[in-house]
Amino acid sequence: MASRISELVIDCRDPQTLAAFWCEVLGFGVLSTDDDGAVEIGPPEGFGGLQPTLVFSPSTEPKTGKLPLHIDVNATDRDQDAELERLLAAGARPVDIGQTGQESWHCLADPEGNEFCLLRARLT
Repeated sequence: MASRISELVIDCRDPQTLAAFWCEVLGFGVLSTDDDGAVEIGPPEGFGGLQPTLVFSPSTEPKTGKLPLHIDVNATDRDQDAELERLLAAGARPVDIGQTGQESWHCLADPEGNEFCLLRARLT
């Protein structure tokens, strides 16, 4: 038997804001909010499904430098250009992490500056 990723925990200054942003990006909903301010979001089937949930955990530590791990997303119901417009309208911003400009993906950052990439392929 193997393990699989069930949750990704992201330290952040404002869990509510990041949870709202990522809910918009991924079509997730808020699953729980802890007394310490942590917010867990996930797909409609909730924790334990095929997709991991995201837990935004409050932290006062500042983000320093490029993250050693980032999230890649793919559009599910539109092309990459339309999805890029949607993500930018939701609060993402373009970020330069050393790309050449020839990549087939877009490098973006969430409202707290966490890098993620919008890939070209559309998933169904």
